[in-house]
Amino acid sequence: MSWQVAVFGVRHLSPMGAWQLRAFLDQMQPDLILIEGLDDATDLLSDVTRKQTAPPIAILAYTDTLPVRTLVYPFARYSPEYQAILWAREHRKTAEFFDLPSDVFLGLQDAELEFRERQRQAALEELQAESEDSASLDTEALEPGVPERRESLYHRIAAKAGERDYDTYWERHFEHNTSRNSYMASTWELGQAIRELDEDTPRWRAENLIREAYMRRRIEESLAAGYAPEKIVAVVGAFHATVLSGNLPAMTDDELGSLRRRSSKLTLMPYSYFKLSSQSGYGAGNQAPAYFELLWEALNEDGIQDLSRRYLSLVARHMRDSGTHRSTAEVIDGVRLAETLSALKNGIAPTLADLRDAAVTLLGQGEWTAVKSSLAHVEVGTAIGQLPKGVSQTSIQSDFERELQRLKLEKFRTTVQAELDLDLRENRRVKSQEAASLDLHRSSFFHRLRVLGVPFAQPTATRQQSATWAEKWLLQWTPESEIALVEAVLLGETVEVATAYRFKTQLEKCVSIADAAALVHDACQCGLMQSMELARRRLQELATSSSDFSALAAAAWKLALVIRYGDVRQFDVRPIMPLVQELFVQGALALFAASNCDDRAVKQLALAIDELNKVGLEFHDQVEEGLWVEQLMRLADADDRNPLLSGYACAILLERGLIENEALAREVSRRISPGVPADLGAGWFEGLAQRNRYALLARQTLWEQLSGYIESLDEEQFRRALVFLRRAFGSFSAREKRQIGENLGEIWGMNADIASELLEQPLTEAEEEKLQELNDFDFGDL
Repeated sequence: MSWQVAVFGVRHLSPMGAWQLRAFLDQMQPDLILIEGLDDATDLLSDVTRKQTAPPIAILAYTDTLPVRTLVYPFARYSPEYQAILWAREHRKTAEFFDLPSDVFLGLQDAELEFRERQRQAALEELQAESEDSASLDTEALEPGVPERRESLYHRIAAKAGERDYDTYWERHFEHNTSRNSYMASTWELGQAIRELDEDTPRWRAENLIREAYMRRRIEESLAAGYAPEKIVAVVGAFHATVLSGNLPAMTDDELGSLRRRSSKLTLMPYSYFKLSSQSGYGAGNQAPAYFELLWEALNEDGIQDLSRRYLSLVARHMRDSGTHRSTAEVIDGVRLAETLSALKNGIAPTLADLRDAAVTLLGQGEWTAVKSSLAHVEVGTAIGQLPKGVSQTSIQSDFERELQRLKLEKFRTTVQAELDLDLRENRRVKSQEAASLDLHRSSFFHRLRVLGVPFAQPTATRQQSATWAEKWLLQWTPESEIALVEAVLLGETVEVATAYRFKTQLEKCVSIADAAALVHDACQCGLMQSMELARRRLQELATSSSDFSALAAAAWKLALVIRYGDVRQFDVRPIMPLVQELFVQGALALFAASNCDDRAVKQLALAIDELNKVGLEFHDQVEEGLWVEQLMRLADADDRNPLLSGYACAILLERGLIENEALAREVSRRISPGVPADLGAGWFEGLAQRNRYALLARQTLWEQLSGYIESLDEEQFRRALVFLRRAFGSFSAREKRQIGENLGEIWGMNADIASELLEQPLTEAEEEKLQELNDFDFGDL
């Protein structure tokens, strides 16, 4: 079948492409416009052009079974595809997408990911085989040669034209030429040249051949439906433009039926200029979407020559708004400089690179950092698209919108990050119960989104660190948030149902009491009491057979936090308390055995000891605190456990007021004496020094004993002790270190004032050298 339709090749997100395409459509007056895009997304076109729709927006395709795969097709106001759709609506003509349907694209994505996994496994097996043979092979023969890195075709094109990069080349030669039909002819030639010269992967080429065969099939179907060839315009990427004719075969029914598929669904979603920029994923050849909207506006208003003034004026305005004054004269000089830079390249108008150089030179006075923020604002921007309520939404998107409205959070649905402080306590100054618990419901909603992996609200530290009623959140809406929300529809039709299902699946996989306790804690924060009860039961099952001290302590502390939340989050904590009591007893009994460990496990165990101790202090009248104190004393007295943990246990007992000064002095004397190995004595002191430092600083006898201990060490013992002592004092503040120096000064016959004065003096050159030697010393050999 021989046929030829008009094919307009574009670069996605090209303002000149959109501008000249509209002129071409005005000239051709086609009855049908076929646009590169998901074939089954044609039904969404009426929503794309609705009055309330404001680009940037995107079509999102996603699988309706696990594992989730997604595809995103974004449009800006100046996208050629969007303007073609808009032209068709304005002229009451037909517009259709005619690329592969989404289920085929997602099937190809599955196949590609499986292929990459096979490649990865093969590479691992080859690496393993090489490592097994390495003992008998020449090591030089095993060293891989460094392959010659070949520049991309696009970079070579830019270099040949004398441009710094391909984007600048494209803008100067394609985005600024307003001559009639120049864009269409240039992209045709460029697309043909790239097809002939490009050396991309065979798999990538194969996918394009499949897509092009399908597009030819769709053109033939349109011809068969009665459209005349001269009344059809196809809008595609320049790479595909030269092969959409009847001279090449279309895809057959058998070929179409053989393609791999994944069942899919489609929706429209708001998009953002930040996401469109290559700084954040899908760039489509457009690193500066807000700048190219300026170009689009200039084309449709005052012409391309007005772009320099628009750009530099906006940069100067943003700098003034940020507190840095820039005059109109500097803007005018900047325009002149940009035009001069463009003229040196025989350009019609300055490119973004020329304008940026002029902005740095004149407005930034040579300093990039002075204009960096303003350039980002003008070039990338913060625009986010908008869709009418209910347009092409999944059930969970609709539920999300309802929750935003119910919780008065609609103003936070923006790309600009905002802070929100929550007070979870009941507000008795309002009339309705809903308003009284507004912040509590907001908190539950944010935590549900967190569990679902929807990055809309991120918790951050508050000033009231120990307050259970205070929360602070950073809110920012992004396209990634929308995608994650759509993906969550596979778990449930609402945010609440999807979160409950996520908890259910996590519990089925849960084999650790610490993980189960974390799920109880999360379910509490999400306000899902049924999920919390299921997690509590799972935790109880796992706790019966666990002797892992760190896990038991973590679980007890997590549940203690849940109990602390009880009043604020308005739920009954009584079923949880018996489990806390059980975990506390098991943890206390596991402490001594767990403390027989090496130094690598010390940090985690010290944290666990602290957590279980906090549970004992907070619920002293409800847990077996006497058992815990007994085990701490046992550890503090032990000589066969890790010395740092023994010192840490001693510090807790001292903090609790359970060790008298005389007893502490005896223990210090026993632990840090000449007969004790240096690493054991200094390690014990390191553990002791990690808590309640003011109590230690006030005990002069301790520093006398430490001074005597250090004086008794020979050089080798001193070096070994120095490893632990240096680490012990490393976290002390400058004020604390000065007080220690004053204590030691008194021991050595020097009053505190003189000791303080000596400590404040700058180091001598010899002392600096000694300190440098200490910093360079390799303690790992000791």
